[in-house]
Amino acid sequence: MGGTQCAALTFLIHRNQITMTNTATLAPPSSDALASQETSPLEGQVRALRQAQAGGRHGEALPAARALLAEYPENRDLLLIEASALRHLSRIAEALDALGKLAALQPQFSLMHQERGLCHIARKDAPAAIDALLRAVQINPALPLAWRMLEGVYRISGDAQSAATAAAHTATVAALPPEVVSATALFSDGDLGAAETIIRAFLLSFGDHPEAMRLLAKIGMARKVYDDAELLLEAVLAMLPDHRAARLDYAQTLVHRHKHGQAQAALAPLLAADPENHDYRLLAASIAVGLGRQDEAIALYRAMLAALPQRAPVGVDPQGLRAMRADLQLWLGHALKTVGDLDPAIAAYREAARLRPAFGDAWWSLANLKTYRFATAEIATMRAAEQDAATQGPDKVHLAFALAKAQEDRGDYAESWQYYARGNATQRAASRYRAEIFETNTAEQKRVCTPAFFAARAGWGAPALDPIFILGLPRAGSTLIEQILASHPQVEGTQELPDIQRYALEMHGRDPDYDNPRYPTALADLLADDARALGERFLADTAAHRAEGRPFFIDKMPNNFRHIGLIHLILPNAKIIDARREPMACCFSNLKQLFATGQEFTYSAEDIARYYRTYLEVMRHWDAALPGAVLRVINEDVIEDLDGQVRRLLAFCGLPFDPACLAFHETRRAVRTPSSEQVRRPVNRDGMDQWRNFEPWLEPLKAALGDALTRWRD
Repeated sequence: MGGTQCAALTFLIHRNQITMTNTATLAPPSSDALASQETSPLEGQVRALRQAQAGGRHGEALPAARALLAEYPENRDLLLIEASALRHLSRIAEALDALGKLAALQPQFSLMHQERGLCHIARKDAPAAIDALLRAVQINPALPLAWRMLEGVYRISGDAQSAATAAAHTATVAALPPEVVSATALFSDGDLGAAETIIRAFLLSFGDHPEAMRLLAKIGMARKVYDDAELLLEAVLAMLPDHRAARLDYAQTLVHRHKHGQAQAALAPLLAADPENHDYRLLAASIAVGLGRQDEAIALYRAMLAALPQRAPVGVDPQGLRAMRADLQLWLGHALKTVGDLDPAIAAYREAARLRPAFGDAWWSLANLKTYRFATAEIATMRAAEQDAATQGPDKVHLAFALAKAQEDRGDYAESWQYYARGNATQRAASRYRAEIFETNTAEQKRVCTPAFFAARAGWGAPALDPIFILGLPRAGSTLIEQILASHPQVEGTQELPDIQRYALEMHGRDPDYDNPRYPTALADLLADDARALGERFLADTAAHRAEGRPFFIDKMPNNFRHIGLIHLILPNAKIIDARREPMACCFSNLKQLFATGQEFTYSAEDIARYYRTYLEVMRHWDAALPGAVLRVINEDVIEDLDGQVRRLLAFCGLPFDPACLAFHETRRAVRTPSSEQVRRPVNRDGMDQWRNFEPWLEPLKAALGDALTRWRD
């Protein structure tokens, strides 16, 4: 391993948190990392109850646990102690009832499934025991008791092959250091902080250990600190190139970092060794989607669906199998929608909803087609699922937005708004969005990226003419502009590419302070060679998306309007197009849109209005700092004068007129945005004034927009 990589790994392991917070170095490890931490009174009582159980005092632990449950009725540790005590006291039916309450609260708690398996063993119900224990080890593979019990039940059932597999897993877990086993169990059950404390202490005392490093990487992935995870997993594979699980983790991390070409190369050895492996094929399909190879993804999803059994074999959870099938149908629907195969996409979404009636994502995907109209029976199913207390939070949000769209299409705007408001409020409550971060960045862009700044750097960057950036707010008409330009024989439409935003994040550095950011100040530190190298890197990083090899290509990442200074510095000849829409129409369209990821400013009237106003502010700055560098295209103007605006667009891009750009709706290409079906129809006014149907509830939006209502064309 190279010295630079070793130094980076040492830094990662010594860092107190993998969350990029600015914290002190980890203190020297104690013999019991968890015991050294301060605990709450409840944690101390739970520990005492566990000690009582370890001593066989279950009759003493049970009433004490129940007394605490009266005060903390949803505490998973207390519910587990109650169930375990009941099992040891041979009150199995009561134990299973207690586990049922725990399952409703914590369905992915591995120890709950293990305890349920032990209860079924006590009842001599081998199939139920196998099912529960398998669920436990699927969540947490480092459960030695569950593996030992599985081995025994399989042997009693006469399944020697499965018993041998369980025994092998038992041996694998037994060979791991106890700290790694403990930390893995904590991680698997969601206790990331405690798991991280143990595993860092272990690595500091032990040194390089591939499983410990892999676990630290998985904690990084769970915290979405993918650059740290990538570095750790590279180091694991340098030590053990044939470590299949680490290689799969590495490929997944690369996908999260939008490095799809590298992910494909990392996954290739796994697919070559086991081409029918479900997890490998699933990741291969995700990579194909990321590279714009939708047909390849569609074929993979269909093959995986065909390979799944129609009925769950013994030991396989039937609900889990249905959920897996539903997920595959959803992803198949997404890929089919992207390429414009609408009827098969609808069929896939409806099948996903049939398999899981509370599958909010499937229902919202139908609504998000914009052209689908729900039947009365479908609305009734969605209502029941949305009101069901057992429906999980993300499903409830998706269902709320789907019901809002369904009622909007039926003309019941009052009820539609209730659902939109409910979905937005729930989504906003779960968000950590802070408008001040964007506003601080805007102020810094204005301070750093002045006309003098660019004049002093004239001629810097890669001179390529290839890129065309379409940016602006979401739902402002950028997909329509992209479809028009991608209909030209010299222009290739790709997708919303993440590269510019990734470069900006790299300039922020580790442990970024967004209240006092390093970027865009870091732009002033770049030398001419740095700017050129970064421009050439962009061209290389995006090459995998240019399957057709046309002279020009489009990057349609809306939020790149924040980074026009960076774009111009590294790619001075790139064309930049600002897609703009009237503020009430644009903001309302965002309020009624549930985005797959990001765009967290769209879930309240105050947030979206504030964001729109700051967008206008920064775009006015770019007009002054880079006069003529950005072409503003107003969505309403395109609808009213398609021919004139198309000619204006092509002239700005240096392209000859081509009539195919006027017939953009006839162009067959992959479109991944919510507007995919709208741009496959001729230009129309259908969406221009939809907000007026909701005007009685939009006064807060109008007030928050203020003078943006009159100055938005400036």
